[in-house]
Amino acid sequence: MNTTTQEKYHQLQQLLKNLKSCAIAYSGGVDSTFLAKVTYDILGVKALAVTATSSTYPQRELQEATRYAQEIGIPHMIIYSEELDIPGFSDNPPDRCYHCKKELFHKILLIAQEHHLNAVLDGSNADDSHDYRPGARARNELGIRSPLKEVGLTKQEIRQLSDKLHLKTSEKPAFACLASRFPYGTKITNERLRQVESAEEYLFSLGLTQCRVRYHDHIARIEVSLNDIPLILTQAKKIIKQFKSLGFTYITLDLEGYRSGSLNEVLTT
Repeated sequence: MNTTTQEKYHQLQQLLKNLKSCAIAYSGGVDSTFLAKVTYDILGVKALAVTATSSTYPQRELQEATRYAQEIGIPHMIIYSEELDIPGFSDNPPDRCYHCKKELFHKILLIAQEHHLNAVLDGSNADDSHDYRPGARARNELGIRSPLKEVGLTKQEIRQLSDKLHLKTSEKPAFACLASRFPYGTKITNERLRQVESAEEYLFSLGLTQCRVRYHDHIARIEVSLNDIPLILTQAKKIIKQFKSLGFTYITLDLEGYRSGSLNEVLTT
């Protein structure tokens, strides 16, 4: 680990120490788990991890988040925040994440106030500035702090530091909520969310660790890393049978492979 990363880590520790207490928007992913670990090491029980469960958050992720929080030792609260109840969310506009994050952060702010905590944090990192992130607007409007981003920690550095802290998430694949599987303008329903979740769970059962099933009405577009394409091809008949049983008519494999935010590629601004 280079000196620059170590310096950023020390800056993060000092930043958290100065906060004295906080609530963390905690999903169980690489970034928020690392932030939860460092924060708990600095602040102890004056740090609270808050996880929001909803129809867009797979049970697999909720179970992992709960387990990681227990291993860290940080106080953990699970709340219900149903995005489909937010007016306009299910219509899936390009700023969908703004409405979701605004609702989530508002609820965590109320929890922070009830527990007399000084700040609300999220796990945004320095790399997040390079992608379309409408949720950042909600964060800025509500005064949510992003310590990892503030000290300039990148995803790669967070993984390195997570490994040093013996966190199981150090090599965990990136994850985004299930709503990200739907092209903008495609109606998001609970039934369709379960359809996508079941499809991805089946791919995980085959041994894949990174995959996306993008929903295009009757078409399922599978994204996996280029190295995993041979596995998909050898299991093609089983996958087709399973996906058709879930309601898909056509099953396709994206030859460009998995890439974060691929549905943002249609956006011009």
